[in-house]
Amino acid sequence: MSRISDVFNQAAQHGRMTFMPFVTAGDPSSQTTAAVLKGLRDADVDLIELGFPYSDPIADGPVIQASYTRALDNGVTVQSIFDTMAGLRDEGLPPVLAMVSFAIVFRFGTDAFAAKAAEVGFSGLIIPDLPADEAGEMSATATKHGLDLVQLIAPTTTSDRTQQILDASSGFVYCVSVAGTTGVRKELPAALIEQLMQLRLMTDLPLAVGFGISGPDQVSSLEGVADGVIVGSAIVRLAAEATSLEAAADAVRTFAVEMRAAVNGVRPSRKI
Repeated sequence: MSRISDVFNQAAQHGRMTFMPFVTAGDPSSQTTAAVLKGLRDADVDLIELGFPYSDPIADGPVIQASYTRALDNGVTVQSIFDTMAGLRDEGLPPVLAMVSFAIVFRFGTDAFAAKAAEVGFSGLIIPDLPADEAGEMSATATKHGLDLVQLIAPTTTSDRTQQILDASSGFVYCVSVAGTTGVRKELPAALIEQLMQLRLMTDLPLAVGFGISGPDQVSSLEGVADGVIVGSAIVRLAAEATSLEAAADAVRTFAVEMRAAVNGVRPSRKI
């Protein structure tokens, strides 16, 4: 069983959902990223999603797009992200997943990327532009190196394709809450609940909801139908608005503590 599966199972055993924040690597510097990751560790988050900046974002809203631009302008590279993670291997981070475009993975070399990701401490990969029907080789490569390959399901995904995605997923299923790009939204669509209930009948994998989750008040609406929440834009904005890396770590940690407290009281969809 993987570290990611262990985290979801432990949370389910305690009758709560998991909380997974998203951080843009290298925004505005690798030093800030390291400080923020340690701040999230101190907030006792369950998992962390670390975004690899890309010049042509797949489904990211303006906040994360801007963070990718800042990071690239400041010289972040795939190697510098790996170096940051390698420097944190002994810092007791929770499982970290790389959110990365397949173009980056392919350019680096699929086996080489997976091997290096595992070596520096990543526990899984999320590759949003890798279709499930083309993910077989990448899935085998990830498994070979002890990594989970997480797949995304959107509200517009057809039933046939949904089963294909579920079959190709490991660790958990990333459930996109809305059709469109990432970003803060005041409320989640009602159709999301119905989709999650249907997915629960189709798979035993944990269901984590991302895109549009912005604060603790939205978590309760997912009680009993999801197993985790992913928050990106709200955290990226906090880090971007900070005036120092210490301030960024403090702001993100404070927000994460509030989110972690919110998920503690919300029942997941799975029972272990």
